[in-house]
Amino acid sequence: MHYAGVDLGATNVRAAVADESGTIVGIDRRETPRGPTGIDVTEAVLETLRAACADAGVAPGDVRAAGIASIGPLDLADGTVEGPANFPDSVNTIPLVGPVSNLLDSESVYLHNDTVAGVIGERFHADSTPDDMAYVTISSGIGAGVAVDGEVLEGWDGNAGELGHMVVDPQGRRTCGCGRDGHWEAYCSGNNIPEYARMLADDDPGVDTALPLSEADFTAKDVFACAENGDEFASYVVDQVGFWNAVGMTNLVQAYAPLVVYVGGAVALNNPEQVLEPIREHLEEGVFNNVPQVRLTTLGDDVVLKGAIASALTGGTGDRSRGP
Repeated sequence: MHYAGVDLGATNVRAAVADESGTIVGIDRRETPRGPTGIDVTEAVLETLRAACADAGVAPGDVRAAGIASIGPLDLADGTVEGPANFPDSVNTIPLVGPVSNLLDSESVYLHNDTVAGVIGERFHADSTPDDMAYVTISSGIGAGVAVDGEVLEGWDGNAGELGHMVVDPQGRRTCGCGRDGHWEAYCSGNNIPEYARMLADDDPGVDTALPLSEADFTAKDVFACAENGDEFASYVVDQVGFWNAVGMTNLVQAYAPLVVYVGGAVALNNPEQVLEPIREHLEEGVFNNVPQVRLTTLGDDVVLKGAIASALTGGTGDRSRGP
């Protein structure tokens, strides 16, 4: 038997086909289209899944079940994404469950927020994972998946864990991609770190820095690289990003009491010490209850995709005892 997983992100869409053990035997990846409509994104998902099946030498109709890990907000009742942040307004509804179900000729298609899939992946694949844990992604966006007492929290509409849209700065000095002010994601996501650096530089017009603040292609990568090379202002930006990450993480820890928090996403994976160490330092000072271990994800860039596959293998739960 074969199972499939889809990881739909704002930048890329990936699909994989796995055997009963969860071992990937076919995979494909391509850029996520920016529209013009949600149907174009749906078509990219289907094409990626078809290509993964071809890579595995498996017909789509022979795939028993699929898990879909997606950007949000989700509408679980309709199996769609509704009004995703950081997309043009013309990308309103992205149908997912129905089209994938039709492609595979299977009713067993499970839709999750991508960070929920991340915590499912960590729980399924880790050698020893506590019942109380979280997975946080720091990438083009920020979000969290949480397990409490062994149950993965999804919310009635699938949108539990959208902690990137939690207010961390009541002054609201930065506007998030969703249009609201002061959100964690507005300061610390890969897309927003350059804009945050520009804002901090505007506060100090005489700042001396090697950062290409005025360049259109200025990225978060530049910030971390300059900080690593001893640029004082870039180091200040990284420290401020670490502080806001710790504020968001502290709120997560106080709300759900995880024993361990795994962190993934491109920003964290590419700059593990610069991202994780400030969080650890600030958590020691800011958490009232148990301070959890903060670790880089054990599954690298594949954590969400492997979580989607784990969902397919376990009937949408991630519980290994319910696997094939």
